[in-house]
Parts: sequence; C-alpha cells; structure tokens
Amino acid sequence: MRRANPRQIGFVCHSCASLPARASRQPFSSRILSPASRQVAQTSVWRSTSARWSTSVAASKAEAEAEAHVDINGKATSTPAPRTPTDASQLASMAEDSCNKFLSVDGIPTKQLTAAALQSCLRAAAALHPQLKRAEAQFKASASKLVTLGAERTGARIPVDPKLEDATSRISHAAYNIIAHPNVEMTPEFLELYVAIQAQLGRPESLPAVFELYANKPKPIVKDGQIAYVKQNPNAATRAIEPAVADMALQTAIDAKNLDSALGIIESSYCRPAFKRQKLIKHGTAPAIGLATLPFGIFGLSTGYAAYWQNTMDISTATGIGVAGISGYFLVVGSLGMIAKLSNKD
Repeated sequence: MRRANPRQIGFVCHSCASLPARASRQPFSSRILSPASRQVAQTSVWRSTSARWSTSVAASKAEAEAEAHVDINGKATSTPAPRTPTDASQLASMAEDSCNKFLSVDGIPTKQLTAAALQSCLRAAAALHPQLKRAEAQFKASASKLVTLGAERTGARIPVDPKLEDATSRISHAAYNIIAHPNVEMTPEFLELYVAIQAQLGRPESLPAVFELYANKPKPIVKDGQIAYVKQNPNAATRAIEPAVADMALQTAIDAKNLDSALGIIESSYCRPAFKRQKLIKHGTAPAIGLATLPFGIFGLSTGYAAYWQNTMDISTATGIGVAGISGYFLVVGSLGMIAKLSNKD
C-alpha cells in the first residue's frame, strides 16, 4: 500500500473543516468523508432545498389563488378572479349591468338570483362609500367654517364630485328597480340588503317608500301557468319591519340630515300596527303563557300542601287556604313588579 504523504493528509483535514461551505463544490472530499459526515451534509443541503421549495410553493400558490377561479362544482379554472373596480363610473356600470341582467329574467326570479343582484349593488356601494367620505372630508377641510355650519343647519347636501354624485344615483336607482320589480317577493332579507345599500350611499330618500312597499306589495305566485298576485295584509305581524333594519334606516336619515326621510321612516316602521303586533307577540307570548298556567300551578301546589304537608285541617279547607295564600303572594309581588317596570323612567 502507498502511504499518504503529509501534504495530502493536510488537504483532507482542510476539506473536512470547510465542508459545509464547499460541499457542493468538492466531490473529491465528499468521497473521502465518512458515511456519518456525508449524511450530515446531505441533511443540511436537503433542509436548505426544502426551505427554498416551500417558499417557492407558497409564492406560486398565492399567485395561483389570486388568478384561479373556482366554479360551482369546485373545479379550478384558469379564469382570473374578478376584482371590484374603484372608479365611480365603473362601479355604477357594474350595478346597472347586474340590474339589467336581473330584469331580463322571465317569470318569478328565484330568491338566490334576487339576493345576488342586490349583493352586486351592495358591493358597488361599499366600494364607493370611502370615496364619498373622502370627498366630504375634503370639502369640510377646504370650505370655511361658516359655510359648513350653514350647510349642516339647513340640511343641505354637501357638494361632491359630479361623477360621484352620478354614480351614487345610478347605484341607488339600480337597487330600487330590483326590489320594486312586481315579480320580486319582498322578504326581510331583501329589505335588509336594500337598506344597507342606501346606508352605504347615504341616500335615505327612498326608504319610506320601500317600507310602504314592503307592507303592501302583493306576493307573486304561479297559478295555471301564469303569474298571479296575492294581496298582503299590511297590518299582519309578518309584515312588520325588524327593529334592527328600522334603526339602520333611521340612522342613515339622521346622518344625511334629512328630516322628511326620518319622519317617513318612523311613520312607516315604528308606528305601524304590524310593528306593534310583532313586538307584542315577541315579548308577550311567554308572560301570557305563564299567566294562563298560573292558576293550575297554584291549585296543584295547594292540593299537594293539603294532602301531604299538614294534618290539622281537612283537605278542602287546607286547599282553600293554600290557594288564597299563594294567590295573594303572587298578586302582591306581581303588582310591585309592574309598578317598578312601568315607573322605571320617571
């Protein structure tokens, strides 16, 4: 065997010392290394490669998710995902296109189609809302304090860019045309979407009319192959406007400083018999059931007391005393509770 000279041994040791930095460029030294050292080197190289691979995969996955479109069946396609435009005219055109497609449907549209059309208008209104707020803030910052104060006191609308004003009107009219269509059944979900659209746009002028439409609009049905309209009872509890929706509409009118719309909203929502009936049913059903079953409970307790908890009187006398005592207790305590409830705001 040939003996390795000291220069070669020094070269090998130097190669072992500099292995992590020169592992990919020293094939000769990697062959001289022991199997354990080669395993450590391969592990370090694999870790760096896996890190680069995971980073590249994450980046490509993010780009693919931004560009891929998933259809109804869950299959990914290469169609780019639609992005909501930011230009006011484009937003208005998007809402009007959705409205025109909806109005072109024959027959009674499904609830999903109506909700999709209103949600398209809501997305356009939500995208336009920051621009309206920015224009209002710029006007307040540039105009004099006296002009701003006068506009707030008189309730005049703060002037904004004509393009924004036109886009706001177009989106508002598109939403109204959808919900006022004769073949659209007025539901609480559709009414809430419409109020949210007008709240984003700051347009409460049409809300009283839509509330009246919600109470009186006939329900479309298909009868003998033709569309028929069933008249609704405006005073029914099912035709009542939800308090949260009425509050949002009233707050929109207050923010817009529109007194006529605020009074119309109050008159067409809170002052309706349907609203009072719904409130009575919602908050009075449980107390009414408890009050109706109270005599039976009192009689049962009195009978149990007379039969098992006393032995000084006959059963009929003890039952009468028990009924009188329990009834008196509930009468006194209930009267005090009603007085406290009715006089809590005095």
